[in-house]
Amino acid sequence: MPTSSASTTGSAKSTANGGVQSLERAFDLLERMADAGGEVGLSELSATGGLPLPTIHRLMRTLVACGYVRQQPNRRYVLGPRLIRLGESASRLLGTWARPCLARLVEETGETANMALLDGDEVVYVAQVPSKHSMRMFTEVGRRVLPHSTAVGKALLAHSPEDEVRALLARTGMPAATERTITTAEGFLAALEDVRRLGYAMDDNEQEPGVRCLAVTVPGSPTAAAISVSGPACRVTEAAAERIVPALQHAAKELSQTLTDPSPAA
Repeated sequence: MPTSSASTTGSAKSTANGGVQSLERAFDLLERMADAGGEVGLSELSATGGLPLPTIHRLMRTLVACGYVRQQPNRRYVLGPRLIRLGESASRLLGTWARPCLARLVEETGETANMALLDGDEVVYVAQVPSKHSMRMFTEVGRRVLPHSTAVGKALLAHSPEDEVRALLARTGMPAATERTITTAEGFLAALEDVRRLGYAMDDNEQEPGVRCLAVTVPGSPTAAAISVSGPACRVTEAAAERIVPALQHAAKELSQTLTDPSPAA
């Protein structure tokens, strides 16, 4: 009796975790394309992934047919436009999942809590829970700012290679949002060294006068993310930071578990 095509080709083999091997391989290719800047050739994927070239070619043809990858005239492959819709929907859900952690952070610190991602050369805020104080900070979800003037931007870039940080800063131009904004690459790189040493980032009146913000990254997040607490500089003092930073770090670990749990409803 003939076997199914899945059995003969191995394209739908189950993996040790009960998944489908071909799907895992396809998503691995997409992630490696993203890591490479969004454009690669088949030979590059074959050299870095260990899969046979015919297998990679077959998977890429499927991704092209579905619109998740496009093939350029030079035969190289680029990430396709259908991924944009998935990314936008995932970003909205990311904010939804973050809100309970941010709400607890507001209760603990009394100040506004935010979540942000790095999108290209900009920081985009995807979630916020406002402080209950009458004088409070408010950042509209969806707002985009340049990373050099924000605590979340510093947190997100702290562990990036120096040449990549310099290239980003050269593209954005580092305009001054306030008189306290860091406007040189050397000054910003020194600030990133402080982030790595201290374990958190600070925006001290650099994005808005009279506002201080503290931020940490979300460890192990599927996409680079940071959370922050922001408030008037008169309340977010050095003494307050000693209380706020541990709360931020705890919330980041809690949010990391939420985002990396493959089956939170189970």
